[in-house]
Amino acid sequence: MTDTEKSVQDAYPPTPEFAQAANAGPELAAAAEADRLGFWADQAARLHWHEPFTEVLDWTDAPVAKWFVGGKLNVAYNCVDRHVLDGHGDQVAIHWEGEPGDSRDLTYNDLLAEVSRAANYFTELGLEAGDRVAIYMPMIPEAIISMLACARLGLTHSVVFAGYSPSALRSRVDDAEARLIVTTDGQWRRGKSAPLKEAVDEALYAHGDVPHSVEHVLIVRRTNVEVPWTEGRDAWWHETVAEASPEHTAEAFDSEHPLFILYTSGTTGKPKGIVHTTGGYLTQTSYTHHYVFDHKAGQDVYWCTADIGWVTGHSYIVYGPLSNRTTQVVYEGTPNSPNEHRHWEIVEKYGVTIYYTAPTLVRTFMKWGHAIPEAHDLSSIRLLGSVGEPINPQAWRWYRKYIGGDNVPIVDTWWQTETGAIMMSPLPGVTATKPGAAMGPLPGISAKVVDDDGNDIALGETEAVGYLVLDQPWPSMLRGIWGDLERYKATYWEKYAEQGWYFAGDGAKVDEDDAFWVLGRVDDVMNVSGHRISTSEVESALVGHHSVAEAAVVGASDEMTGQGIVAFVILKASAKGGSDGLVDELKAEVSRAISPIAKPREIHIVPELPKTRSGKIMRRLLRDVAEGRELGDTSTLVDPKVFEAIRSS
Repeated sequence: MTDTEKSVQDAYPPTPEFAQAANAGPELAAAAEADRLGFWADQAARLHWHEPFTEVLDWTDAPVAKWFVGGKLNVAYNCVDRHVLDGHGDQVAIHWEGEPGDSRDLTYNDLLAEVSRAANYFTELGLEAGDRVAIYMPMIPEAIISMLACARLGLTHSVVFAGYSPSALRSRVDDAEARLIVTTDGQWRRGKSAPLKEAVDEALYAHGDVPHSVEHVLIVRRTNVEVPWTEGRDAWWHETVAEASPEHTAEAFDSEHPLFILYTSGTTGKPKGIVHTTGGYLTQTSYTHHYVFDHKAGQDVYWCTADIGWVTGHSYIVYGPLSNRTTQVVYEGTPNSPNEHRHWEIVEKYGVTIYYTAPTLVRTFMKWGHAIPEAHDLSSIRLLGSVGEPINPQAWRWYRKYIGGDNVPIVDTWWQTETGAIMMSPLPGVTATKPGAAMGPLPGISAKVVDDDGNDIALGETEAVGYLVLDQPWPSMLRGIWGDLERYKATYWEKYAEQGWYFAGDGAKVDEDDAFWVLGRVDDVMNVSGHRISTSEVESALVGHHSVAEAAVVGASDEMTGQGIVAFVILKASAKGGSDGLVDELKAEVSRAISPIAKPREIHIVPELPKTRSGKIMRRLLRDVAEGRELGDTSTLVDPKVFEAIRSS
């Protein structure tokens, strides 16, 4: 029986003990089905509203929604102040772990004082509600403090991943017209200091005399590297924010006030500035964090391993967890610095109970071998999560067995930068999970899988790949693309404009149990001789082989079939012998697991795959290699030299 076949049959129900104590029971879905808007009003009531809303949803200007109309609230107040006022100021909010081994704990009292100081200094700079602030920082507490200070003042933040190049930073700063950039002198990368303020200066001076909007650059001292300096514009955090008053009164903002812009890749090459607002976004991130992760305030220690440069960091490091009075771990570095034991040492140190990471990292742990996690006491973990891409069934099972002790639920979450919060996931106390399946929409969310014409794909048509659409608005939905409403409509709503559906850009299928299987981006669904084949299915079949640790698959132009399947494979350390015969064996495995049509045209055995610092495999660059083109932008990769090894393979 193949891994794919087993994944359809296997189901892992929650234990009776977990189900009995879970935040979510069957009544949650029943309430949402009975009255969807009333359900969302109840979820909004979990927050503190300075002024109550008068209408749950206004969809008259579709596809631009207004949620919780007339309501006013402050996001930072909901994430910090109210917990202090409720008597929980001494609870640790953040266990921060630096890559070099330094650490720092911030209680909710500490966080309130630091956010207030930053808000007071931002006000001193003359920033006003509606102004934009760019945050270009590694994973240090000041990055989270800066985000919350912006939210406190109604400043719209644009966090730019600290691994992005100066030109990528400049394009985002220019598009948002940011008045302030918050950054650091440098950042730690695998034990070495890499400059960051230098990149800011390069970005701002990159176009010579072309003007930019930036009036101030605020720098946190992190690595003590020498930095270029512009008098009158640049300031040190420790000389300004640290000296400001720790007292500040939060002001309420309209529920539709823009909270942040987050840029994501676009098909045109120009990044799309995804806009999220306040009330609906915080309602759904708070709701999903509470129920999907079964979080118990004051008891759990939660760790999301993402970076704040991505939406996962926004929603499930900053806003969702802090709104629920979470104690969480924030780690600055990479999982193998100084060695491959780092994550599990951190789990042991802080007694992590909820661990949320990406499938790519799980497969990396698999490659390193289960002896590493087995050397540590991981018994504190009671729930695991997966985010960012579909997780293949073998990685799912490995994750459960070696990290979860073979007895904890896994919540495999599907959502996007655009959706703002989790849309599909098992509920850990309710759902019998299938390895590799996102299972279904959360209570209050409506999704379906349809064909090109909008017809439902029938249940159980497991070979029928369709398009995943959202047929009802949801609170944390994007409100547009910054400065380009027409692009927003064309990108997300044009394909099913007649039905008024949001097209997620992902392929999916629904099995006979009504479980959703997300198959990745439509541009990652290959068309081979008229047959649509998902890259993730082929990758899953390859990783199902006992010799394979990780695989990445792309569709490359093929004169005969339209597209040919090209695979790049990393072998496990335990794989014996060379690659002679193994490539044919792997091709046969894919043919057997999926179909002869899915057999890869080429399989390259490589030492590494091109990844960003967040762990995302850059399939676009692999496609360049497969088609013999010059490489595109490699500035976001952990190691651009990886292509030398790939090309020589």
